[in-house]
Amino acid sequence: MFYRNLPLLRILFAISMKTLVFTFLFSFAILTIQAQTPAKPQTKPIVLQNGVLHLATGEVLQNASLRFENGVITAVGSQVPLDGAEIVPLDGQHVYPSLILPCTAVGLNEIAQIRSTLDYAETGEFNPNVRTQIAFNTDSELLPTTRSNGTLILQPCPRGGLISGTSAVMHMDGWNWEDATLKADDALHMNWVPMFTFGGFFSATPGQMQKNETRGETIQELENVFKQALAYTQSTPATKNLKFDAMRGLFDGSKSLFIHVDFSKEIIESIQFAQKHQVKKIVVVGGAEAIEIVDFLRENQIPVILERIHRIPYKKEEAIWLPYQLPYLLQKAGILVGLGYDTNDTEPMSARNLPFLAGTAAAYGLTPEEALKTVTINTAKILGIDNLVGTIEKGKQATLVVSKGDILDMRTNNVTLAYIQGRKVDLNDKHKQLYEKFKGKYER
Repeated sequence: MFYRNLPLLRILFAISMKTLVFTFLFSFAILTIQAQTPAKPQTKPIVLQNGVLHLATGEVLQNASLRFENGVITAVGSQVPLDGAEIVPLDGQHVYPSLILPCTAVGLNEIAQIRSTLDYAETGEFNPNVRTQIAFNTDSELLPTTRSNGTLILQPCPRGGLISGTSAVMHMDGWNWEDATLKADDALHMNWVPMFTFGGFFSATPGQMQKNETRGETIQELENVFKQALAYTQSTPATKNLKFDAMRGLFDGSKSLFIHVDFSKEIIESIQFAQKHQVKKIVVVGGAEAIEIVDFLRENQIPVILERIHRIPYKKEEAIWLPYQLPYLLQKAGILVGLGYDTNDTEPMSARNLPFLAGTAAAYGLTPEEALKTVTINTAKILGIDNLVGTIEKGKQATLVVSKGDILDMRTNNVTLAYIQGRKVDLNDKHKQLYEKFKGKYER
């Protein structure tokens, strides 16, 4: 039997060796990449002079300037003090607060085919104690390419299981995760139990929708976890339980519950579940059918982070442009709306296109300044960092981007300067290096 199977064994061995070599070469490439040096602290006042300031409050200032010192904006307007400052003439360029990317795997996912570079999920269904803050990779090659389009702040979030873990809000620059942290442990992420599932590739019905037969049991498991966690936080346990301790903030309002759910009935069900268990702050992530339950969302003051509106509708009867209109329709209904990217394997590489999602929203109902809010101050409010960033105002952190044109338009988005807490960020990236390399080849 051994000799009969020898050809098969040789094939399997060859495949294993190729996989091993592939993994080694890519891992070696990652280790030998020269990471960019983090920005140095601001040492003197800086004035960005004569630009178009998009404040993200709905107001735009023409031929205006702003001054920041020690990483904080100290003056905004047509006349700002120049004494002792480094003057940066903008000559009509556009200034924006940093765009904010929520619910992303950027910084946790490097190369999808190499497991050792993926750090966004743990085994098991209940992992509230898993923290993306300490897993965030400040040397990721994806951070510079994302920064180059105007996103300087992100919320790396965990995935997988029912309760995936705890996220944090991070800057896209720093020597390590401690330096990059803007807000630690801001939210717990829960994937709501779907009513229907799709058969996988190896199932008897691949790709076909089928009823989730174990749904009742799974929800009961969630019930038990939340009941035990609430009881734990209301007592003084002799032994610390890391999982329940990580859920403590849900019940005192210091931590939000981000529920990843798309369909209307499931959205209502998941919110009512959270309210039943005394969760103070709830956010819906995904929300593809949120437009069908706007009254419920408005009455319960539930904000929504829409994930990638560049898609086709989920239902045949929906208008082809409905996903593009969702930010406008929800905003019109009085819902606080932020924009994020889809949570799939290609999302970390594509997340740099966040500003163009807002550009699409501007083309389908929102004004340009309202669309800007969906990737700045609205998201800042949802993440609980609006006292620090999200708008250009005196007292806010100087986390800013400067673009030659409209940052929401892929034709004119050309970020020339970026500052994180007043620190000037290096805008070079692998894409630009490759462009210069092959540009030289074809210009010869």
